[in-house]
Amino acid sequence: MATVELRFSALPEHVRTARLVAAAVARRAGVDESVLDEVRLAVGEACSRAVGLHQRGGIGGTVRVALTDQEKRFLIEVEDEAGPVAVPDSGAAEGGEPEEEDTLGIAVITGLVEDLEVTNGTDGGLIRMSWPVSVASVSV
Repeated sequence: MATVELRFSALPEHVRTARLVAAAVARRAGVDESVLDEVRLAVGEACSRAVGLHQRGGIGGTVRVALTDQEKRFLIEVEDEAGPVAVPDSGAAEGGEPEEEDTLGIAVITGLVEDLEVTNGTDGGLIRMSWPVSVASVSV
């Protein structure tokens, strides 16, 4: 089980880098080409959400992205240091509140990822996403 870990300052300009790294590692892990855009978009949403939580809370910590190539799944974890957050439920938030951004971001990720878990991590929120990998994948 190989893991690539990326940590970046909670700044919007680093989200694009996280998306590119996730897509490259997913491709190498054997995620089907037709799913790579979903991986890229889901990681972008999760990282943007983490950056937003940091900025709204005035917290200067880092965002951690762990990309793990398991035997039959490709797992991505996006963890922030914004402190414990309420895990959004499936209902829509009231308009105009910061929680609406969280709910919208989670709704987008839910539409992209079948295997999704949103919980609290060690220091803040944690989003776990995974995709199947092709059995016949070749990593060179």
